Amino acid sequence: MKVILKRKNEACHFQATNEDGRSIDLDSSPSSLGEGLGVRPMQSLLMALGGCTAIDVTLILTKQKLKILDFSLEIDGIRDEKNEPALWEKIHVNYHIKGEMDKAFVERAVHLSMTKYCSVAETLRRAGAQITYDIKLEK
Repeated sequence: MKVILKRKNEACHFQATNEDGRSIDLDSSPSSLGEGLGVRPMQSLLMALGGCTAIDVTLILTKQKLKILDFSLEIDGIRDEKNEPALWEKIHVNYHIKGEMDKAFVERAVHLSMTKYCSVAETLRRAGAQITYDIKLEK
């Protein structure tokens, strides 16, 4: 796996591109020479967590032949601002899933993602983050 970053301006705006040519813009806050032209790197970790677990849950439910009508996540994080580096201390994931399925199937899929399959969640936990979640299922 390889990612290339290229500086886009005189400040801290970078474009990160993967091996497939897909890219995202990264930037820092104005207090750190940023101009708000991209996602902050620590925000990208929360986005990566969301993407990782959303893909896991989608795969698990789809393999069980369950139809997902809508799926979104909200992720809130609190960083340890007293120390450098300011790591994620607490992260809470809100799953919003709409579909004709029993909540027990969704709970199992989320649990498997968070405890077994999601590499991003495990990476954040090993760095000290406490990750919690809740599930809202709408039929």
